[in-house]
Amino acid sequence: MTKPRQVKSFDIDKYLVVDAFKEAKSNGGAPGIDGQTISDFEKDLKDNLYKLWNRMASGSYFPKATRYVEIDKSDGGKRILGIPTVADRIAQGVAKAYIEPRLEAIFHDDSYGYRPKRSAHDAVGKARKRCWSYDWAIDVDIKAFFDSIDHDLLLRAVSTHVSERWILLYIKRWLKAPMENKEGQLIERERGLPQGGVISPILANLFLHYAFDKWMGKNFPDAPYERYADDLLVHVKTKEYADQILEALKQRMSEVKLELHPIKTKIIYCKDSNRKGEFNQTRFEFLGFTFAPRYARNKSSKKFNSFLPAASDGAVKRMGKELRQLCLHLQTGKSLSELAECYNPVISGWIHYYGRFYKSRLGQLLRRINFYLIRWAMRKYKRFKRRSQSWNYLREIAKRDPNLWAHWAFGVRPGESVQ
Repeated sequence: MTKPRQVKSFDIDKYLVVDAFKEAKSNGGAPGIDGQTISDFEKDLKDNLYKLWNRMASGSYFPKATRYVEIDKSDGGKRILGIPTVADRIAQGVAKAYIEPRLEAIFHDDSYGYRPKRSAHDAVGKARKRCWSYDWAIDVDIKAFFDSIDHDLLLRAVSTHVSERWILLYIKRWLKAPMENKEGQLIERERGLPQGGVISPILANLFLHYAFDKWMGKNFPDAPYERYADDLLVHVKTKEYADQILEALKQRMSEVKLELHPIKTKIIYCKDSNRKGEFNQTRFEFLGFTFAPRYARNKSSKKFNSFLPAASDGAVKRMGKELRQLCLHLQTGKSLSELAECYNPVISGWIHYYGRFYKSRLGQLLRRINFYLIRWAMRKYKRFKRRSQSWNYLREIAKRDPNLWAHWAFGVRPGESVQ
């Protein structure tokens, strides 16, 4: 007699659970409150994935609390992360796979954060072009955005686009899952999204799609903007119009139970050679870049003042601190090529992100690497009694192999500077 087929409450594709695990593995990440790593989960992968699918399909899946983690912010504050367990990250990945395609279809073209085939560079590049066309910009900062999202408003937005009962059920459970701090105390959540969750970014985008994107399109269609998650930049032609939009935006944020940061939100004059007026705010930060009046050259190589992005002071300071901590000059047990192989990924990361715009801003930082290498060579090779000997040694190697170090390939070789 054949055993009757077990009927599940929810129809969830098993293969999506496997795909969600693969994505979680590729993204890495710290363990949750249970201490289980991706490697631990993988030791009994087939059984673990089946158990997770079975719980999700039967409606008996309940997420564990997220692990409370504090990380430093560039402005000196703290960002609170809620790290889910591996199983919960996979479960969130399954739900994300279901809802992402339909939400991508409705998201705004000028929303860039955490979206496929879009990047921070896209947002910064678009902002740069618009700052040339619009005299004024509004740097919008939403105070504690991820911690302030109203659950009822978010679920209302989700239910507009999601009909699957299991997705709605589990999103509610993820929103309500508490955080556990280092002392083992549970912190209940009545509002907000845990930063660190797989599904949090797309839910945050959905919230701001209704709270900001659609509202801007309806009320101020002639004021273009760039939004990267909750980093917002609005462009306008006049100061009067900027004041009008900012007042309306304060009211709008109040309606959706958010608040603009009273100090970080400001109006900026995009000053350049063609804009002669004066204003107390002529710079702002956006996605790690500082937009400010900077020298540029036209097609005739004549200098003029433009309004351009470059790596921010905070970003350069952070990279400088990381560079000091590498202690390159002390690692005399390694060859030059071994050092390059070890640290090129770090240097390449800096160059790839911050070298995209106004690359000369990185020159001083990258030249410091060469100075550390000079000190390394003098320690390693006792025949180099003078700094000039070490300098010539590195210069000759750079001529033979200009791609050995990432910053050499970028144009900062010994005796040269980035243009």
